Amino acid sequence: MLAIHFPHLPTDRIARKRWGLSWRSTGRPEAPPIVCSGRQNNAMRLTALDEVAEKIGLRKGQGVAEARAIHPRLDVIDEDTAADRRFLEGIADWCDRYTPLVALDGKDGLFLDITGCAHLFGGEAAILKDILSRLFQMGIDARGAISSSPGLSWAATRFGSGGLIDDERALDVLASLPVAALRVEREMIDALRKVGLKYVGDVMRAPRAPLARRFGAELLLRLDQALGQQEEPISPRRPVASLSAERQLAEPVGTEDQILAIAVQVALSLKLSLEARGIGGRRFELVLFRVDGRVFRIAVGASRPLREAKAIAALFAERLQAIYDDLDAGYGFEILRLNVLHHDILDARQADFDSDRQDEISLSAFVDRVSARLGEDCLQRFALCESHVPERAAISIPAIEAEKHHRQAKGEPFVPFRSERPLRLLAKPEPVEAVLAEVPDGPPQIFQWRRLRHQVARSEGPERLAMEWWIDNAESRDYFRIEDGAGHRFWIYRQGLYGGENPPKWFMHGLFA
Repeated sequence: MLAIHFPHLPTDRIARKRWGLSWRSTGRPEAPPIVCSGRQNNAMRLTALDEVAEKIGLRKGQGVAEARAIHPRLDVIDEDTAADRRFLEGIADWCDRYTPLVALDGKDGLFLDITGCAHLFGGEAAILKDILSRLFQMGIDARGAISSSPGLSWAATRFGSGGLIDDERALDVLASLPVAALRVEREMIDALRKVGLKYVGDVMRAPRAPLARRFGAELLLRLDQALGQQEEPISPRRPVASLSAERQLAEPVGTEDQILAIAVQVALSLKLSLEARGIGGRRFELVLFRVDGRVFRIAVGASRPLREAKAIAALFAERLQAIYDDLDAGYGFEILRLNVLHHDILDARQADFDSDRQDEISLSAFVDRVSARLGEDCLQRFALCESHVPERAAISIPAIEAEKHHRQAKGEPFVPFRSERPLRLLAKPEPVEAVLAEVPDGPPQIFQWRRLRHQVARSEGPERLAMEWWIDNAESRDYFRIEDGAGHRFWIYRQGLYGGENPPKWFMHGLFA
């Protein structure tokens, strides 16, 4: 487990914007110390400092007026927690090149689960050196540590010298750290120091039962997590792809044709893995790592499982044509990765000679290409929904998800169209006025709808439909199928009952053929 701490994250963000990404490599220009300030306890205090501000004796939580008295030329900037969060998330995206299991650690840290990934970069020591050196070249101060537990890596990064900690040195390294390295509350740290427990080694040598009675179970839990005796899983910020393949390039690429050509090559390397599992991808993601560290993610979907490289590349071609003007290639992309985010079983079956299987495939390809170009919500299809309320019995879904929805409902019995239901259902029931009807449950005899008066010749009903009480608390409806003197047929319902507190209301809900 690799833990990375960014002690000067807010000021590094400001420095990169002012002096460029390589300001640490070229040297800091002659400029006043940079600090960030925010309101705390109804006073303006320092929330972040750069290295120069720390060297002159400033500290977090110090008042801005006091800090200016110490150094009048201090460069004080209002804190921007949202920008700091976006900056940290951008670094986390950049770290995806090393492992897909990247988690945020508070406001100024990351956790990387590098299990099974370190050998791809020459070992654990090599991957740590590569990450820290690349971050330094991008103008970011970072400190890291690798151990077998997140707690120990976190402690060694923030309170120790960091580096690679093997299992033989774990106890000695942890014992030499202050109790704050156990990630406990400030009140507990002060309480431990009052009884002489200043270092983690003091806590390790003390009897556990008295510690639990006096300080609670959290202290022992944090100690066991740091020692690796208690599991502490991290939560990756992005879902892990079921399959992934990437290509690291000797020369960066930036044009659309170059990106698509490499995407085809990467998709070909995924085909064997998809065939071995008998699956096809339903959602793909193309990740582009730019030279300066920025990461772009392009996602496309498919209405049916795909594994052919040309078909997958065709979807990205449509998507790139739609967004390429907004895709800032900069100095080029050095890594291209293709992820399979979702997959389904691909049934390979031989079509009959007289079947229209080709028409089905052509329709799916059309839906996929249009959805990739214009967005997945541009094409809609209707699907049945389990509800006896007429306006909720069908829902619109993206056409690209229609096959998935049909497969999920495949085991359910098919309900054919009911003749007592109208062919056209109004999007929203419309009020009917001037209704003359028999009391209490008779059909309407005369009514006015859309400024036209209708005389009822025939009627059927009522058919009572109770509303879904778990969704709304509306009254039940009594539906009537009626026909006027001109032969027009309507589906009308009465909401409410005669004799109640409120008079019933009539609505037009559908039209028969």
